Amino acid sequence: MRMTALLQLAVEQKLLRALDAQFAIVIASDEHPAVMLAAALVSHDAGEGHVCIPLSRLTPEFCFAGRQPDFAEQLFAQAAIKTNWRETLLASPAVSEHEGTTPLKLIGERLYLNRMWQNEQAVARFFGAENRAIPLDEGLVVSVLNQLFAPMPDIDWQKVAAAVALTRRISVISGGPGTGKTTTVAKLLAALVQLSGTQTLRIQLAAPTGKAAARLTESLGSALSRLPLDDAQKAALPNDACTLHRLLGAQPNSQRLRYHAGNPLHLDVLVVDEASMVDLPMMAKLINAIPAHARVIFLGDRDQLASVEAGAVLGDICHYVTYGYSPDRAAELSRLTGYALPAGESAQANALRDGLCLLQKSYRFDSQSGIGQLAFAINTSDVKQARAAFAKGFTDITKQPLRETEDYAVMIADAVEGYRPYLELMHNRAEPADILEAFGRYQLLCALRDGPFGVSGLNNRIELALIQKRLIERPNQAASRWYNGRPIMISRNDSSLGLFNGDIGIALDRGEGLRIWFPMPDGTIKSVQPSRLPGHDTAYAMTVHKSQGSEFDHAALVLPNQYTAVVTRELVYTAITRARKRLSLYADDRVLEKAIVTKTERRSGLMESFS
Repeated sequence: MRMTALLQLAVEQKLLRALDAQFAIVIASDEHPAVMLAAALVSHDAGEGHVCIPLSRLTPEFCFAGRQPDFAEQLFAQAAIKTNWRETLLASPAVSEHEGTTPLKLIGERLYLNRMWQNEQAVARFFGAENRAIPLDEGLVVSVLNQLFAPMPDIDWQKVAAAVALTRRISVISGGPGTGKTTTVAKLLAALVQLSGTQTLRIQLAAPTGKAAARLTESLGSALSRLPLDDAQKAALPNDACTLHRLLGAQPNSQRLRYHAGNPLHLDVLVVDEASMVDLPMMAKLINAIPAHARVIFLGDRDQLASVEAGAVLGDICHYVTYGYSPDRAAELSRLTGYALPAGESAQANALRDGLCLLQKSYRFDSQSGIGQLAFAINTSDVKQARAAFAKGFTDITKQPLRETEDYAVMIADAVEGYRPYLELMHNRAEPADILEAFGRYQLLCALRDGPFGVSGLNNRIELALIQKRLIERPNQAASRWYNGRPIMISRNDSSLGLFNGDIGIALDRGEGLRIWFPMPDGTIKSVQPSRLPGHDTAYAMTVHKSQGSEFDHAALVLPNQYTAVVTRELVYTAITRARKRLSLYADDRVLEKAIVTKTERRSGLMESFS
């Protein structure tokens, strides 16, 4: 059987996407079956979130993650590699090394789609070579920092982070929940305004999703209000955040953006929150649109799940945070902050390292917090410590088994009680803003999209249970899914409506028929007719990926009763840290403990691109 037919068979078996097979067929012909196979696999891996594929993984053993081994053997037999992968690929006009504009790039021992290679190089240049120092009056910086940060006996990493960002064009501040990223950036922006003198800074706040932008607007506004600033300084600070898509001027039904290298953004300072959610292609688009003079500050948690799309940019960049600062940088930061900061021993990636800071103290979770103890145990892959966290009797975490049918029923009943408050407000005709706020206090999270433990199955079961409790009513029209109180999540961007992937809305009838009400990043509420909405899903249950950028007073995590590869340490950590006050975990111990020791893998060459 020829390679073309084999690839089509792989599509039918859902081992490849139709896009992967079509790309391979365009790239090569059946006369070059090895190149065709490699093209299909690198395209497939990009769809799975990987930026590249190492040549060492072009074997039947790694093909399709070990599924269908006999079929994988057949594919590689048909590929008929005569020498080795490197020689075979470079013999094709579709493949080149550093020079050339071929569809595939072979860089060292890694094979890329050309666009992924270009994106990776752009990001590496931006965070490395383009990250220049910004000269400032050290005495003035010290004075401003000392006004904003009270003295502490131990190193105040928030103060160090502010000093890092004040003196570097590009900075990355990473920290877990409660480490004070928002407080740090509030004081940092206040310092920038004070140091700017009579110059007016154009400051913009952005985040990957509408929910994350709204949370940044709220939390940063609260933090800024507590700072000792005069009216003129307060007026210079931003009032709200927007999504990255809106920032870049996304066009409806188009891949084109209003802002790019030829038409850069009109700003002097850009703060990007939840940077772990920014995938490689989006990061490349963003940095392409940033004017050469502008400062950029990225905030995020390096230990969270990587973006849904390709790459793990924040994680790759923050790999170097443990290397320490260069000797000159450590000395400079010590002078600015008053803390003795040791220099790192490595000389690798100095330009990148000198723009990083890791916040290391949690002000939200202490030794009495089960959420904090559990998050730390999971982040360090410590199964024993995770077991101990549940055994200590913390009141803010609970774990329920998922072995029997009765266990599943208990979980659904708990979800009904979690959502009861917002539905009671709806029945009492409370204001949409109050209903939305109440809905956001509780959220059921899961790892999968399909099946009884996934989004679709859980949403259906919760709806049925809410109907039985008479908290919602079935729609009058059998073909309609709309009813008073239905929560939905947008799954496709619509810039004309100002709605973006991840935005949450609730269907409410305020006497003029059902409309869907959404909280906007600026704190306002808007309503939209159901017929005008872009793609959306019911949102009693959402995936952990979709929950990034959000926090809930009470988060509940459901893991499948059989282990699957998507259930990883980062997924469980991300879900747990969505909880502000209370966490409910529904899981089989074997599945949970397997997840704790399984790290998410995202293959790229970004870490190696810094020198």
